[in-house]
Amino acid sequence: MSTPLPVRRPVQHSVLRSAVELYLDLHAHPELSGAEHRTADRFAARLAGHGCTVTRSVGGGHGLVGVLRNGPGPTVMLRAELDALPVTERTGLPYASTVPGVMHACGHDLHMAAVAGAVAELAAARAAWRGTVLVVGQPSEETLTGARAMLADGLYERFGTPDAVLAQHAAPLPAGMLAHPAPGPAPLMAGSLSADVTVYGRGGHAATPHLAVDPVVTAAAIVLRLQSVVSRETAPAEQAVLTVGSLRAGERGNIIPETAELSLCLRAFSAPVLDRMAAAAERVVRAECAASGCPREPDFTVTARSPVLVPDPALTGAVRGAHESLLGPDRVLDFGTTTATEDFPWFAEGGVPVAYWMLGTTGARQWRAARAGGEPVPPNHAPGFAPDVRTALPAGIGAMASAARQVLGAGPDGGRAAA
Repeated sequence: MSTPLPVRRPVQHSVLRSAVELYLDLHAHPELSGAEHRTADRFAARLAGHGCTVTRSVGGGHGLVGVLRNGPGPTVMLRAELDALPVTERTGLPYASTVPGVMHACGHDLHMAAVAGAVAELAAARAAWRGTVLVVGQPSEETLTGARAMLADGLYERFGTPDAVLAQHAAPLPAGMLAHPAPGPAPLMAGSLSADVTVYGRGGHAATPHLAVDPVVTAAAIVLRLQSVVSRETAPAEQAVLTVGSLRAGERGNIIPETAELSLCLRAFSAPVLDRMAAAAERVVRAECAASGCPREPDFTVTARSPVLVPDPALTGAVRGAHESLLGPDRVLDFGTTTATEDFPWFAEGGVPVAYWMLGTTGARQWRAARAGGEPVPPNHAPGFAPDVRTALPAGIGAMASAARQVLGAGPDGGRAAA
């Protein structure tokens, strides 16, 4: 690991040690979306140990809410995700995933550890702030379903509508640095729509394809034709992405299967563009099935949707100022628009201000090697994704704690802000 960059207000040693222990435990025991039972247990226990009142099963699954009250004042919500990904880890770390085929490849373990550390810091300095800290441990972010489920279960009605919602996300930027969106009300992340498709054929023997209707051929044609939804049906000035992330069909090479299944992900920066893309994708699917003579209509099911993420400009500016005071302006970068997506924007429903920033995770040695033409830095969702915990976690704790203090009326270093 690299030598940590100094933080102007260092994280307490006991807080950092506890957060590192939590991170290592969570990383070694990842759980997929909707199955985050152990993860929720560990996160809830840590929040309770820092003085939070914890409520479980918010949203009908493993969602949890921790509440740290400290008299009258603003309410700030800190969001962290619980779920991991179906990725086989190839980092070689001594604390690598012990669960075959499952990995924290998106940094959610880092997010939880940073939020737990921030809550510990806030709990230890209650004299410096007044108000309420809500901590949301959100399941099923990777399937874009967890945030809406928690909101539908009365998250704001039961625990209070926050004055600000804060979140950060691991990114392949230099560890110890943060990145904020450009000033002004502009999109930071794309909106997204996910869909599952089932193509119905007629099974048969590989030696007699004329007696069957091969759904594999139809699925292959669908994958190729879907590329035209972006290249030929979306204006070049509009950023859009369509990805077929999964195609499953058959068991053996000498059997023509009955069905083929595809999973699609669409991304764009406005709801109308997403709607047009979804309509075009469904049209392509149905037309290719008709052209192949499929015996029945395909299933086209939208499984999840998330809005475009537009952080609140005023809140973002205030939080960025707190981060610059904490780390120094040279370690707080500008971050452009990205076609990455998540379900965090649902927490802004009803006009709740949200702030969202990127947390650098790449160690100095790896970053320099990549810049010199070596192996590229593994991005999120890659088997080699491995945050430099020694540097990234203190920055993440400090970033979340200082942002919360900013909302709660305390200065970034913990003192009461001037009225």
